[in-house]
Amino acid sequence: MAPDHDPFGPPIRRAPAQPIRIEKKEEPPEPAGPSAELVWPDGAPGALGDKEADKPTLDVYSLTREEVNGAAVLVCPGGGYTHLALDHEGDAVAKWLNSLGVTAFVLKYRIAPRYCQPAPLQDARRAMRLVRHRAAEWLVDPRRVGILGFSAGGHLASITGARWNEGNRGAEDPIDRVSSRPDFMILVYPVITMAGKYTNAGCRDSLLGGDAKERLLELLSSERQANTGTPPTFLVHAHDDKSVPAENSVMFYLALRKAGVAAEMHIYEKGGHGFGLAPDDPVLSSWPRRCADWMRRRGLLDKKP
Repeated sequence: MAPDHDPFGPPIRRAPAQPIRIEKKEEPPEPAGPSAELVWPDGAPGALGDKEADKPTLDVYSLTREEVNGAAVLVCPGGGYTHLALDHEGDAVAKWLNSLGVTAFVLKYRIAPRYCQPAPLQDARRAMRLVRHRAAEWLVDPRRVGILGFSAGGHLASITGARWNEGNRGAEDPIDRVSSRPDFMILVYPVITMAGKYTNAGCRDSLLGGDAKERLLELLSSERQANTGTPPTFLVHAHDDKSVPAENSVMFYLALRKAGVAAEMHIYEKGGHGFGLAPDDPVLSSWPRRCADWMRRRGLLDKKP
C-alpha cells in the first residue's frame, strides 16, 4: 500500500474525490415550421366543395424583426397545373429566401383536373393582395412584394405580373382594394406561351382544356401580355430543357425589352427541367447567387427601418 504521506516532509492532505460533472449541451430548439393561411377564408370563388383541394393556402415562412429586411416573395411551385412540387420548388426555395432576410409565402393554388382557368390566377392575385394587406403583421414592406415561379408556376407568376390590376377601391372586402401587381418577378424555367410550337401542351391543356379558343390562348400567353407596367424580371432556363424550351424565357425577355421593362436572363447550357435550386450541380447552383445579386442591385435586400 502506498504511504499516506512523505516521511521526509509534511503530511499530504488529499482533497476528497469530486464527482465528475458532464455538462449537457442544450440542443437549439427546432425552428418553427411555416404557418398556414387560407387565401380565401370565406371560400374560394367557384369552389367545388369543402375539401383541402378546394382551399388554396399560403405557407408563411416568417422571420424575426432582427432577421427580416422587409422584402417578401410569393412562391408558386410548378407541376404542370396537375400537382405541386412543394419540396424542391416550395419549401427549399422559401428557406433560401429566408437566408437572404426575405419573408416567403408558398402558394398552394388550385389545380387540374378539379380546377382550371381562372382558378389559379384568382388564387395568385388574391395571395398578392393578402400579403400586402397584412404586410405590417408579417414585417413586410408592401412596396417590395415579388413573385417567384417554376415551370407552370412560372406561367402563373408571369401572367400575374402581366395581367394585374390595382384593386377595387370601393370593394367591401379590404383585401380586394389592394393591388395584385408584383413589384418584381423571378421566373425559373417558366412556361410562358400557351400557343405555338414552344408551348408545353400538357400544361396548356390542364389549364385551358384541349379546345381552347385562340383569344384565350393569347390572353394567357405571357409574352403577348407583357406591357410597360409588367414588373422587372429575372429569368433562368437551361438550353437543353426538353419539357419547356428555353424559347419561352427568350420570348418573354424580348417582350419585356420591347415594353421597356428591366430584365436579366441566364441560360445555362445544361440542366434540363425541374432542377429547382440545383444544390448538387456546381454550375447550375450558381443561379440563386446571381438572383440574389440582382435583388441586391435593385435595393430589394436593403434592410429598411
